[in-house]
Amino acid sequence: MSMENRPDLSQITREWLITNGYNVNALNQPGKNGDTALMKATREGVYVVVKELIDLGVDINARNNDNNNALWFACFGNHYDLINLLLAAKINIDNQNDNGATVLMYAASAGKTEVVKLLLQHNPNINLKNLDDYKAIDFASNMEVLRILKNATK
Repeated sequence: MSMENRPDLSQITREWLITNGYNVNALNQPGKNGDTALMKATREGVYVVVKELIDLGVDINARNNDNNNALWFACFGNHYDLINLLLAAKINIDNQNDNGATVLMYAASAGKTEVVKLLLQHNPNINLKNLDDYKAIDFASNMEVLRILKNATK
């Protein structure tokens, strides 16, 4: 199937994929650092492309070379709309990367209070530990994150 024969792709997504070096006929194909098109579009905050890729059935839980999934990039970029979209699509909120870190651990360590609040609405496992035996609460980098995570453990 050539690129022109792919009626399920919008022009915007088709152009984004081609511009970023992704194959329009292999939407789960990993690129640089193992990042799929979904991960790259999420990191860049391109909602329309992320939504279309999810609707086309890409592997929502694909992991890159560091074993992060797309949710990591949504949290990293404070893309609240994408965090909600990915969680609604049932991405694994408890995915642990090569260091055993989850998005909740990352958000707590980075002082991303609003991201922590948003993630907690989706019932992540707050008792998971990274490779150094630390939980998300151990990474709380400000008092508000610490308070929120303490309340979540009750």
